[in-house]
Amino acid sequence: MDDSPETDRYEQFDDRELMSLFQTGDEDAFAVIVRRYQHQLLNFFSKMGVYTCDASDLVQDTFIRLFKYRDRYKPRAKLKTFLYMIARQIWIDSLRKHKRKQQFSVAFKEEQATKGDASAATVSTAADAVEALQRLPEAMRAVVVLNIYQGMRYKEIADVLGIAEGTVKSRMFHALRKLREEMRLE
Repeated sequence: MDDSPETDRYEQFDDRELMSLFQTGDEDAFAVIVRRYQHQLLNFFSKMGVYTCDASDLVQDTFIRLFKYRDRYKPRAKLKTFLYMIARQIWIDSLRKHKRKQQFSVAFKEEQATKGDASAATVSTAADAVEALQRLPEAMRAVVVLNIYQGMRYKEIADVLGIAEGTVKSRMFHALRKLREEMRLE
């Protein structure tokens, strides 16, 4: 994005002020928002299991959608929460698309290969916490990534995921327990 002196003056503004300027058509404010959040979003998508090259595309899609839906942002909400709600939806859309592509591939492999116990081999050869994180159910993984890797509070996570704060706490508890169990197996 633009790193010009024109956008440097916006660095002092908080997110709500930037969004207000952006909603009135100030694209320099949008450039600052992108600079502030692009690395965090790339990290989010990567921790959610998206390959780096695809994660960059999803970050770009998130900002495109923010640009498109900027009028839906209400100043009473945190921009970070609004942005992660968009990013989560982009991620879900990406998963659906990926699953559709793999349906044909999976069907073909099942026909061609004999059934073996590949899942046990995968669990026993997993070498680090990132792989263990990837084996968590999507709902638990999202809570762990948003809390641990993105530094979001339970209330913010609840807002992003559209669930109750108690559900976030429960998922985090069960996810951490599963991760501990998996790491002991390795």
